[in-house]
Amino acid sequence: MDGTTLRPRALLSVYDKSGIVPFAEGLANLGFELLSTGGTARTLREAGLSVVDVSEVTGHPEIFDGRVKSLHPAVHGPLLARLEREDDSAHLLELGYAPIQVVAVNLYPFVEAAAAEPPLSESDLLEMIDIGGPTLVRASAKNHRNVVIVVQPSRYDEVLEALASDGGASADLRKELALEAYAQTSAYDAAIVEALHRRWIGSPEDHEGLDEQASRLPSDGRYSGTVRTTTKRPPSSWPRSRMLAEPRWWGRRWKAARRCPTTTTPTPTPASACAAPSPLTIGLKHRMLA
Repeated sequence: MDGTTLRPRALLSVYDKSGIVPFAEGLANLGFELLSTGGTARTLREAGLSVVDVSEVTGHPEIFDGRVKSLHPAVHGPLLARLEREDDSAHLLELGYAPIQVVAVNLYPFVEAAAAEPPLSESDLLEMIDIGGPTLVRASAKNHRNVVIVVQPSRYDEVLEALASDGGASADLRKELALEAYAQTSAYDAAIVEALHRRWIGSPEDHEGLDEQASRLPSDGRYSGTVRTTTKRPPSSWPRSRMLAEPRWWGRRWKAARRCPTTTTPTPTPASACAAPSPLTIGLKHRMLA
């Protein structure tokens, strides 16, 4: 028994609505039933598209001002069902859940919210931590064999073209999209940890003295960044590297790194302007990854 005997669904729930209407139109033309939530559903309906609210699928209204919308077996069951397995397909059909084969999600802009001036209140900042979105992304990426997960609007046209082809979305494309999805959620979590660490523990560069600075370093040294360019370090025989950019923390970390000429900045400060050797160099904006 194959769960695909039910009309396949596409779940669209995006903060950045760039290109979402033509993407949804393309999916509808391919025979997908459109599921959506909140503002995305309104945008699609205003464009004349037929949309099923996720709350209609779950049989449960959105609650707590939208804090809980998609966290339900009627959503995550189809996302995680292994349609290549007869038992999963049969169980999905028994439950009456149509397969969700395409998911387009992008997340609340937490990095921008954390960088707001004046700073948001702690409660307002916490509201910008997306819960349902990353859960949808991770579930879809885990089951990429059966679910195409799209987190970048720039991918919409490519995905539509692949879905419209005779073979559908290839295994290679599905894996590429799944990796992009996991990269997004990983960077998102790293940004949350960094912003809340700054608020709750404090920033090393805001304090003098090695002990004070060291006490405010994160215990886990994971950092995230966005690839801006691919370059070569001199000499030209060295391996190619990527330069990362972290939009939130450039100014303060750059200033901290400039305190001492031992840090690897493009224009080190004179020794006379050097503070005590600092552990802050781990937070440099530009990091070269081989």
